Amino acid sequence: MAQPSPSHYIRGSIEVWDFIRDQQLSYHLGNAIKYICRAGYKSPDTKVEDLKKAIHYLENELLHSSQPDDDGRTVPLSIYFDDWERTAFDSEIFDR
Repeated sequence: MAQPSPSHYIRGSIEVWDFIRDQQLSYHLGNAIKYICRAGYKSPDTKVEDLKKAIHYLENELLHSSQPDDDGRTVPLSIYFDDWERTAFDSEIFDR
């Protein structure tokens, strides 16, 4: 028999792993969602750590993803990653 899930994974009407499975998310995206959902709920002391873990999984997803180039060929996003890191972003753009 399955053990009950910890309370930091049960908020709202669906458990995090049920949402991840329902959305058919990859390993990296699923883990990012898990850490985002539990940030500050497992322990207020681990909120920042959980958010950093989520960012780690999102960055890893980007590094292992691909997109078509101008000629329609698939190019790993990691080729574009250096350009993305060097771009200065205005944080207010992302807060809207």
